[in-house]
Amino acid sequence: MIQIPGFRKGKAPRAIVERMYGSKVFYEDALEELFPKGLDYAVEEQKITVVGQPAVTDFNVDDDKNAVITYSVALYPEMTMGEYKGVKAEKPSADVSDKQVDDEIESVRKRNARIQPVERAAQNGDTANIDFEGFVDGVPFEGGKDEHYDLVLGSDTFIPGFEPQIVGMKIGEEKDIDVVFPENYNPELAGKAAVFHIKLNELKESILPELDDDFAMDVSEFDTLEEYKASVRKELEEKAAEEAENVFRNAVMEKVIEGMTGAIPEEMIDMRVEDTINNYKSNFAQQGMTFDQYLSYMGMDLNTFKQNIRPSVLNQIKTDLVFETVADLENFEIAEEEIEAEYAVIGDEYKMEVSKVKDFIPRDSVKTQIKIEKARNLIFDTAVPEEKEEAAE
Repeated sequence: MIQIPGFRKGKAPRAIVERMYGSKVFYEDALEELFPKGLDYAVEEQKITVVGQPAVTDFNVDDDKNAVITYSVALYPEMTMGEYKGVKAEKPSADVSDKQVDDEIESVRKRNARIQPVERAAQNGDTANIDFEGFVDGVPFEGGKDEHYDLVLGSDTFIPGFEPQIVGMKIGEEKDIDVVFPENYNPELAGKAAVFHIKLNELKESILPELDDDFAMDVSEFDTLEEYKASVRKELEEKAAEEAENVFRNAVMEKVIEGMTGAIPEEMIDMRVEDTINNYKSNFAQQGMTFDQYLSYMGMDLNTFKQNIRPSVLNQIKTDLVFETVADLENFEIAEEEIEAEYAVIGDEYKMEVSKVKDFIPRDSVKTQIKIEKARNLIFDTAVPEEKEEAAE
């Protein structure tokens, strides 16, 4: 109730209240009740789809107590498609070379290598256990000291010039080595000359298994090396084909999106950004971490995070609009069998009875999803791959 000085609460005359607060003050409660009803009626009457939160820009009640509410709303975008059938795009080769097969098998050999101590001079490939301390202008620097550190020589783990100077050292030997930190290193050390005092404590070498049928049986389900090599090639080819297809489809979608026109309201992007953040929060909560902790770890605030994800969010919105618009243009006919099959798939995915799935997911929603999937398939199935042209030498 409105409190007017000199009157008990709720007892002030209407004329005085209207003079102080305006005549519309009595209609605020009515507006609160009429707002959603009026909006629902307008949306249904004009057959529109709104995006984001609507706002009331004007509210009038005439002498006959007729209320007129003016809303401001963002509308779901209507897009115009360019070319979406037979789109040409580059597709990388999925060929797998003998070297790729050999390299993959060699990495498996290294993972299955036998490590044993050796009494000789250090060589590339050895694991050197070292103590080291670094100095710049004769002064030790933070992070430049460690003991009993295992370093694989030739792995380029340390700064350039460090590992090669250990090659040739013998167990128990100590020496100073000179290095220069790269220009793109920690700003405090970038470009500076340093001296590291090194002591070699222990040396181990890796004994690789022989490339034979025994090796194949140890690392795979195959009895011969040739069978194992064939399986490695097949896996690499399948992976290469999948990667090439993904690159191709992304290139196709870029062209389709470029040809699509229409204004996407900021409210729609803002809503999707908030949805994305909520998904992040949910995922981190399952890992026992808060979203704020993640932001702190990444060294950014919420606004920076929103700006960072906005381009990818916008691209996903455009992708969704492509499929939705193509589905409307093609007006796919959906058979009842397809709808029932989709319900069955959803039931299997969520371990629910189909009857329960139907209680949660409306038939029209399933039908729409099938149409979108058909639109996606139409775009990619009709797309024409072009081999990437090699640069002339």
